[in-house]
Amino acid sequence: MTDPGLPEHVMRNRDLWDRWAKDYAQAGARAWAAGAEPSWGIWSVPESDLHVLPADLAGRDAIELGCGTAYVSCWLARRGARVVAIDNSEAQLATARRYQQEHALYFPLLHGNAEQVPYHDASFDLVISEYGACLWADPYRWIPEAGRLLRPGGELIFLTNAALLTLCVPEEDEATATDRLLRPAFGMYRVEWPGDHGVNFHLSHGDWIRLLRRHGFAIEDLIEVRPSETATTRYPWVTLAWARQWPSEEIWKARRQ
Repeated sequence: MTDPGLPEHVMRNRDLWDRWAKDYAQAGARAWAAGAEPSWGIWSVPESDLHVLPADLAGRDAIELGCGTAYVSCWLARRGARVVAIDNSEAQLATARRYQQEHALYFPLLHGNAEQVPYHDASFDLVISEYGACLWADPYRWIPEAGRLLRPGGELIFLTNAALLTLCVPEEDEATATDRLLRPAFGMYRVEWPGDHGVNFHLSHGDWIRLLRRHGFAIEDLIEVRPSETATTRYPWVTLAWARQWPSEEIWKARRQ
C-alpha cells in the first residue's frame, strides 16, 4: 500500500525489506549473541580493531537509525546506553522483538522513517547507523534529522559502503567489484541497481563533508575498513582480495557542534 505522506524511495525500500527480512534473521541472531565483542560490517571486523563505539556509553541517550534486527542497539544497551531503535520495515522489527524476548533485553522499537523521527530536538547523545539510514535513506534528509536529534557535543557514527566500491561494482545482478571505475564520481547520489534491490544512496567524500558541515557537524574520523587476511563475507559484490587492496566499507564519525 502506498502512503502519500512518505517519499517514493521510503515506500519502495519498506516493501523490499519486509520481503527480505527473513533472510537476515540468522545473521541478526548471531549478532545478538555476540556478547561483549561486537563486530562490524560485511567482514565482521571486531570492535577491538576498529574502536567504533564511544568508550563510555553508560547513561547516554542513543538512537539507531535503520536498525534492522536491532543488534547494534543491543550492543549499545549492554554498554549502559538508553537506546531507541527505528526501522522502515515492520518485518525486521518483528525479528528484533523476538530477539529482545530471547535475550531479555528491551528498548523501544519504532516503525518509521529515519528521515522524520518522532522525537524532540536535542533528545540524544549518540546517533548511529550501520547499513541502515546511511545507505537506504536520503542523506539530504536524514543528516539534517540526525543534527536535529543530537544535543550539542553529541556524536554521529555511520558505516556504509565505501565510495570507491560503489564506483567499481558492475550493474549486473550480484556482480563483483572490478579494478576499474565503472560510473562517474561526480554527481553520485541515488543508485538503483538492476532487479528488485530498492534504492540506495551514496555520496562522494567531498559531498559527505560539505553536507555534514552544513548541518553543524565537525568531522572527527573516517575509518576505511580493511578486513583481516582470513575474513569472509556472504555478500557477492566484493572479494576479500579486492577489500584487502581498497576500502569496501567506511565509517564516519562526526560531532554536533
